[in-house]
This record gives sequence, structure tokens and C-alpha cells, in this order.
Amino acid sequence: MRIGTLSDLHIDRNQWELDDGETTLSLLSDMIKEKAVDILLIAGDISNHYLESHAFLEKLAEESRIPVKFVPGNHDYWAKEHDITDSHEINDFFNKQIYSLVGKPYDLDEDWAVVGTPGWYDYGYADQDKYSEAQFEKKKYGFASWNDLHFVNWNQKDKDVSQAMLNQLYRDLHSVKDKKIILMTHVATHPEFVVPLPHRIYNYANAFLGAKGYEAVYNDFESIKYSIMGHVHFRKVVRESERTFISPCLGSSKHWTDKRLKNQLEKSLVTFDL
Repeated sequence: MRIGTLSDLHIDRNQWELDDGETTLSLLSDMIKEKAVDILLIAGDISNHYLESHAFLEKLAEESRIPVKFVPGNHDYWAKEHDITDSHEINDFFNKQIYSLVGKPYDLDEDWAVVGTPGWYDYGYADQDKYSEAQFEKKKYGFASWNDLHFVNWNQKDKDVSQAMLNQLYRDLHSVKDKKIILMTHVATHPEFVVPLPHRIYNYANAFLGAKGYEAVYNDFESIKYSIMGHVHFRKVVRESERTFISPCLGSSKHWTDKRLKNQLEKSLVTFDL
């Protein structure tokens, strides 16, 4: 069985990098067929509008004719182009869909399962000595601000949202604990996938890249053999003993040297065989 992994498609931002006649949907559907992918795992951030992300997922599954599984990213929760301002409402919408992994681990076969959660940042990868929790909660650095401040509203503290998602993740992991597991999150859950400190900006900004508290799952579940994550907009594969960590981010074109979306999509789609 061939697993395909991908994250941070940002189809709305990246549409300007398409050649005439291309769509992200058609490009990805063709690549899935060319690479003989049997199931695709997408680790969040398809677009800035939850209905656009939803439509893309449904059309991709229809055109590729394979299962597509998904956990939302922070951009999928944004209330920038619609009137739903309660992020829980968007979260509930995603969790009801067939492609959702939250509360619904997906059995690949009798030996393997996929478990997923969006995850939410818990500030743990930032410099805790230099900045306080209250400063992280403001999501402001000098004259700049983290955009979730403006477009995401959980009506809760970030650390509480992060913990609630982690609690659900533990329930899902326990439900398939006798299988080998592919874990998928949107946020980073490993220190190799955030910016090394010290760093003038990321001493603060790392707060919003990952959830350090989620690292505990790797000790508690040795059966996690692959961990897929997105959010960070760089691509990386790290192997530790019998576990492989993958960040298959397409990201946004401002990070690309080659501005052709097709070429970047080819580089981002990471596959492996079970």
C-alpha cells in the first residue's frame, strides 16, 4: 500500500502560480495516479475558507478515486471571508465529514491505522525565559501580529484548545493501540520541525508553530511509526530509530525559488510504502 502525504496547499494564495489551464486539483489528481498512491493524507491548510477546503477535499476524492483523509490547519479555521466567527462551529463541521480523522481513526488493514488531530499550538517551543504566557496570548511582536489573532476565535486560551485536542488524540490512539500507527497533525510535534533557538524573531514566533506537549505521545505509543505534520512551510524528513517524521508542506510561493506550482507540488508530495 502506497501512502501519499501533503500539507499546506493554500490553493487560494497559490492560484497565481498556476500555468494556463492548470488547477491545483487537476495537478494533484494526476500526480496521485502517476505515483500510484492508494490513500492521501493532507495535514491541513488547504485554504482560508472552510467551505472551499471542504469542496476541494470532496472533489479530490471523487477525481482521484482514492480515500483522502484530512485534519484542518489554522487557515482552514479562519473567519476572513465568511461570517462564522466561532472556530468551534467550523471544527464541528470538519469533524462530521467522511475525510475527518478526529474521533475516527482509519484502519488501513489489519496491521496499520491512521490517527489524526489538527492540534493547536501551546507556546512550548518558544523561549519561555524571555517571554511570558501573557505575552504569547497577545500574539503580537513589535508592530507585527500573528494572523490567527484576527481570524480565529476559540473563545478559549490556546493552551486549553491544545490540551482538549491532545485529550481526544489520546482517546483515538488508545482505540488502535494494538496496530502500527501513522499519526497526522497540522502543528509541529517535534523540535526538529520548528526554528532553532536562539533567533531574534522565532524566540517569540515559535510559540505558534507547534505543541511541545504532544511529544509525550511518542513515548506513550511506540506503535507510532510515521508522524506527518504541516504548518511550518518547509519540507523535511527525519528518521529516528524505527520512526519517521515528515513535513510535506507545499507552503506559499514566497518561499519558492522555482515559482511553478506543478514543480513545487511534485517536490512536496511525499510517498512511502507499507
